[in-house]
Amino acid sequence: MAKQTILTEDGLKKLEHELEVLKTVRRKEVSEKIKTALSFGDLSENSEYDEAKNEQGLIEAQIAEIEQTLMNVKILDEDELSTEVVNVGNKLDVKNLKTGALMKLHIVGSQEVDVKKGKISDESPMGAALLGHAVGSVVEFETPGGIQKFEIIDITK
Repeated sequence: MAKQTILTEDGLKKLEHELEVLKTVRRKEVSEKIKTALSFGDLSENSEYDEAKNEQGLIEAQIAEIEQTLMNVKILDEDELSTEVVNVGNKLDVKNLKTGALMKLHIVGSQEVDVKKGKISDESPMGAALLGHAVGSVVEFETPGGIQKFEIIDITK
């Protein structure tokens, strides 16, 4: 059985848009590349054809992966989201106890990760460690750089 993917409403829209672009725009572009490459003749020494066929395979794999994800998606209902403890969908203010730095985080499903925007996966070491903890809790988790400790300052929707 496929793993359920948790998405926000925005995340679902982005994934559906990506799928639409792959199916309409990208498929057409690669099809044109293949037609052009075929016009060059001899396929045994036709690197353009090989590249286009490889690209076509990658696009079809991406389409299949997104379609599989969409079949097993759970949309977060922000109205049902609690701020008692950290859940997927919550926004957090946390403090790095080693450096004193404050960070704003948003716990999201693995499809919506954007570290630059503070969106971390519920499956990442940090995200997994934060889940289920309340304001004031100190969580520890292992990173390649060693043990990290963060205090949860605030939890919002």
